[in-house]
Amino acid sequence: MRNYYLGFWELLVLRSIANESKFTQTIKCMKIFLIGFMGAGKSLIGKHLAARLGLDFIDMDTVLEAKEGMSIQEIFLKFGEDYFRKSEAQSLRELAGHSNAIIATGGGMPCYFENMEWMNEHGITIFLDVTVEELSTRLRSESNKRPLLQGKAPKELNGFIETKLKERIGFYSQAQFICHASYPWEELVEGLAKYFNRFL
Repeated sequence: MRNYYLGFWELLVLRSIANESKFTQTIKCMKIFLIGFMGAGKSLIGKHLAARLGLDFIDMDTVLEAKEGMSIQEIFLKFGEDYFRKSEAQSLRELAGHSNAIIATGGGMPCYFENMEWMNEHGITIFLDVTVEELSTRLRSESNKRPLLQGKAPKELNGFIETKLKERIGFYSQAQFICHASYPWEELVEGLAKYFNRFL
């Protein structure tokens, strides 16, 4: 058993990797899944990290919108969350043969249809961990763009985020790495790029 550390600003692996040779083989395929709550910075960090490492960037929300021919908000409104989660899981598994990519996942994706287990089996998972207070600040101006936040008054937002995080943390914490992502995104990209560049 071995724990992995990702740099001075506390990029820390919480889950021990029992089979180090398997981990090394997986990381060389360089398929990195960024997971975390909405507003954690998965798309922003993923896009810049991919550019730094010379990898493809895949945003799962964009993939779903192209597949369904409508926005995430429209998918929720027209078909409901159950349909969305099934389509999301199917789109994720269609990436099985894709390597050399940074993949920004939806906030709820790890929590359904054994998606978290699948991502750990097929790539490297990084949980971008952001405090409730910071998430609330980031999401306050975006509530109309995000289906799960619609109709939430500013005073309700903190409670909603806190409740949802408690529901999801058991899935997020299965990630192979955890990144304390309340730092400026530029610092996060720099630290992650330095670490993963060694495997390219």
